[in-house]
This record gives sequence, C-alpha cells and structure tokens, in this order.
Amino acid sequence: MSDPDRLADAEYETLRVDVGGEADRVATVAISRPDARNALNATVRSELMAAVPLAEADDAVRVLVITGDDEGRAFVAGADITEFADRDGLEQRRISERPRIYETIADASIPVIARVNGHALGGGCELAQACDVRIAHERAKIGQPEINLGIMPGGGGTQRLPRLVGTGQAMKLALSGELIDATEAADIGLVEEVHGDGTFDERVYELAGTIAEKSPVALEFTKRAVQASARMPMDGGIDYEAELFTTLFDTEDKREGIAAFFEDREPEFEGR
Repeated sequence: MSDPDRLADAEYETLRVDVGGEADRVATVAISRPDARNALNATVRSELMAAVPLAEADDAVRVLVITGDDEGRAFVAGADITEFADRDGLEQRRISERPRIYETIADASIPVIARVNGHALGGGCELAQACDVRIAHERAKIGQPEINLGIMPGGGGTQRLPRLVGTGQAMKLALSGELIDATEAADIGLVEEVHGDGTFDERVYELAGTIAEKSPVALEFTKRAVQASARMPMDGGIDYEAELFTTLFDTEDKREGIAAFFEDREPEFEGR
C-alpha cells in the first residue's frame, strides 16, 4: 500500500517524480507539459505547491531538483498565456496572493536546485530564481519577456533578479524583454554553472548528491542564514548567523560530525 506522505507515491497530471534514481536522497520533480513547452498553468502550479511540501517532509529526500521534461525542449517556457486572455485585475490579484509556487520553493526547508535544461522564460525564469542554485544546459535561453505582452514580471522577478545580477542587468532584461544565452547568464550571475550534453546531468546530480550527504539541520540553517543576507543589515545578519550556529551545537548531527572527523570516517547524519 502506498504512503500518501511520500513524494514518490503521489500521483500528478503534469509532474514526473523520481526519488533516489539519480542520486541518493535526491528527488527530481520534472514539469511535464511537452506540447506546451512545460509552460506553467494552474494545474502545474497547484501540483508543484503540493509536491514541494511532500519533498520537505519525506525522510528519503534531502535535496530537491526541479526541471522541465526534456521532451518539452524547455525548463519552463513561461506562464501559459492562454490563461491570461480574459483575466482581469481582480482575478489576477486573487491568483497573485502569497504563498505562490515561487515562495513555496524559496522558503522550502531543503535545498532546491534548478536543472535548467532549456528555455527559462518569464515565470520559468522566476521559478529558477526562486531555487537556491541554478545549473543550466548550454542550449538554454533565459529572460523576462513579459514587457513584450504589455505586462511585467509578476512572480518575484523584479525583486529576486536584481539580488542575483544587480540592478542594471535586471533593468536591461526586464525592460527590453531580450533573451540571453546560458553563458551570458552565468557571466552576470543568473546561473551558477553551464554544461553541455556530456557533463550537464553528471554535474547536477554530483552537486545534489554532495549536498544530500550533509546534515539536514545544518543545510536548513545554512540556507536560512544565506537568504537572510538579502534582507538584513550586516550586524543583524551576523547575529542571526551566530544564533543558528550556536543552536547546531545541541544537535546529534553536530556530535556525529565531530566524532566522524576524529575517527577518520564518513559521518552518518540523521537530521537530529
């Protein structure tokens, strides 16, 4: 009998899920709408909103990789524009209420890696920005083309993008709607690494697997501390870091990590 609290046992219409197939304790959630280039629609958003908390709560998952179905030739080619046509401001205000999938990913207690396997446009670019690390395939094109539709980024792009690439680069992308290739995206800090066919998946899951070997408590606290650097003044951030650092000294994982160091063996972290 399947366990509804396990990510691998959940059923979805627009997502494909793998747990442990690519790396131990690493889950991959692939958005699968190949005929629409994996565009975000209401069903995708709803199912992602359900899948991320399941991944967080699943003891078999310590790192989440989000990607697009390779058959769709895209990471996420943006929002599904067919849903925009007859939507007025009142309805959009309701849909824009937080938490949305962007906040759900950014606030996840586990590290989230964006496997940017193709175009990441508009809402897809914002989805990647909400992740903790972005690794792109060299064929990817990335950008915020909403301005071409007479609208603007609405999934956090005007806030997260400047924090990643600086105000000038964010202005250039958001105001022009131009797309950039993966190499330029890496040059400006929008993605962390770029790889071709021979090394792309190898690197994504090498990194994910390396992270998944660490203490889940230390991973969560480290993620929180780094995120705080964008919201807190330096002194407040250092105080917050010190509080989290000190709290880790009361965990079983800290005791295991120190013991493993002195015994010259690999630690076995259990998240306690």
